[in-house]
Amino acid sequence: MGRPEISVIVLNFNGRAWLGPCLEAVAAQTGAPAFETIVVDNASTDGSASFVRERFPSVGVLETGANLGFAAGNNAGARIAEGRLLAFLNNDTVAAPEWLAHLSRALDARPSFALATSRIVQMDDPARVDSAGDGYLHAGGAYKRGHGAAAADYTQPAEVFGACGAAFMIRREIFEALGGFDESFFMVHEDVDLSYRARLLGFNCWYAADAIVRHAGSATLGRASPKAVFYGQRNLEWTWIKNTPSPLIWRSLPAHIVYSIAGVAHYARTGRLLPALRGKLAAVAGLPAALRARRRIQSSARPTRPPEDLMARGWLALKRSEKRAGRR
Repeated sequence: MGRPEISVIVLNFNGRAWLGPCLEAVAAQTGAPAFETIVVDNASTDGSASFVRERFPSVGVLETGANLGFAAGNNAGARIAEGRLLAFLNNDTVAAPEWLAHLSRALDARPSFALATSRIVQMDDPARVDSAGDGYLHAGGAYKRGHGAAAADYTQPAEVFGACGAAFMIRREIFEALGGFDESFFMVHEDVDLSYRARLLGFNCWYAADAIVRHAGSATLGRASPKAVFYGQRNLEWTWIKNTPSPLIWRSLPAHIVYSIAGVAHYARTGRLLPALRGKLAAVAGLPAALRARRRIQSSARPTRPPEDLMARGWLALKRSEKRAGRR
């Protein structure tokens, strides 16, 4: 077989129970250009790497030897990938048969778009959206577009702020130009940061509504676990500080302060105050490095349209909607 057009990169950490359905769905893709599949194993202790080699001999396995996190683990997979398009896929997913075909067609038809994100639906309720791409708030926070809404309401493709890291595609040359995921993030918000940086360089993100993936969600990290809270609160600040253009960062500062305080208050009410505070303190400790990254990013920024054009206001209503979706 010649060089693949697409490389599908599946990051794994102790996810053997999810890998069978995930890789079977990838192997069953139809209509897509030639592709390879790479499982990046972050030092699992559940026999994941051996399972993949035995059950899926055509799948490449990269054992990192340590838990590198989402960002560095996926970067390691990208370094050995051969495709001109990189598709990143969580291990707790099941992709529809033409998922890859729809993502690649979306990018091939739109030269100014660097990323294509999927219509990700909930594994246990495919009629509900998990993510229809990432949204970003004027106040400086990210959210899952359409989370909890009826999947039938998100059938229209459109430009969106960013790609959800659970299932998206990016042009290889753009991923490399961006330096990949920011490895200092380890996990959480690294997809938002990547999308924001791409947008600042003039590359946009397309929501390919027909590229459907079922997603269990938080299978590795745990939904709202202490680690998820810590990384989420830390990386939220770094994403905002690094990427927000100077005029906007000053205009949005009051709203961002209120948003951040409200986030910590929420975690205090739910018994997770300590990891939230640790995350904010870690963000402050990492501020010099974030500011150095900011100077580099802003000096090369050339967006095709102001990022603010695709940002949402009214974050309180969005958070209430997410809370209702969680109860559902």
